[in-house]
Amino acid sequence: MKAAVLARYGGPENLQITEVPTPIPAPGEVLVQLHATSVNSADVRIRAVNVPAGMGVPMRLALGWSRPRQPILGVEGAGLVAALGAGVNRFAEGDAVIVFSGVRMGCHAEFIVIKAIGKIIAKPANLTMPEAACIMFGGLTALDFLRRKAKLAAGERLLVNGASGAVGCAGVQIGRILGARVTAVTSTGNAELVSGLGATEVIDYTKGPITAPPGGYDVILDCVGTLSYPKARHLLARGGRLIRVLATFSEMLSAPLTGRRADHRVIAGTSAESPEDMATLVDWAAIGQYRVVIDSTMPFEMIADAHRRVDTGHKRGSVAVVFDQTRA
Repeated sequence: MKAAVLARYGGPENLQITEVPTPIPAPGEVLVQLHATSVNSADVRIRAVNVPAGMGVPMRLALGWSRPRQPILGVEGAGLVAALGAGVNRFAEGDAVIVFSGVRMGCHAEFIVIKAIGKIIAKPANLTMPEAACIMFGGLTALDFLRRKAKLAAGERLLVNGASGAVGCAGVQIGRILGARVTAVTSTGNAELVSGLGATEVIDYTKGPITAPPGGYDVILDCVGTLSYPKARHLLARGGRLIRVLATFSEMLSAPLTGRRADHRVIAGTSAESPEDMATLVDWAAIGQYRVVIDSTMPFEMIADAHRRVDTGHKRGSVAVVFDQTRA
């Protein structure tokens, strides 16, 4: 099978499409032929070891010091079940599915194996393969932070900083679905996009500082790492929660104690992706409550260009990559 292999950390030019053995499903596993995948901020951060301060050494220890132990990146994809390992009766060959491999990665390849009881779910008919391949990364991150960790409630005020990226687009929509009043921070060109996703107010960061409504925001979802607690403190209501999707190592360690004197809470660290949250996103998408925003769609042969697009920091939603244009 073809796969995009990262032999060493660095720029997009280090990605090489090459032939590697097609995996064989073990008992309890499913082999999926991927029709589409995504390139997202996690992929480019791993590729270039471009991570918040203090996270470089932990990342290299976890994923490989001089080069990644798993050289095939990619955390999400969509395709058809190609083969079943012994004992699998949850799926049948030919089923259209969405997979989320997470830290195991491996979705930048034509085939992937995944546990049948793991993060794999039937694709709703109303999503294209590229849409299905881009639904989970931003959606699972925003859903875990907002619903489980911050416990965002109906009627609360939510500020989404960096609202036009994959996590931001998901955060705006999930905030709306949960009943919050959503304010989105983005640039002029993305105001119409985030308004269409459910933001009731848009703050253009190019025209001035972020301001707070009377009483402040109950929850702030900082998707881009520009709102540290000292910068966000005056924006928070009493009992407010600041979510740092991107935080330095020291900020993660100090988060449990930060802001307590002001009755604030800082939430930082990794998100937990669960099959239950995957089902929630798919259910919302199936009834049209949640939509996948795709910045651009590129053929697999241009995956390095997909990385370059994400590297700009100006993509809207997700960048989709398709393995065969006729199947997408």
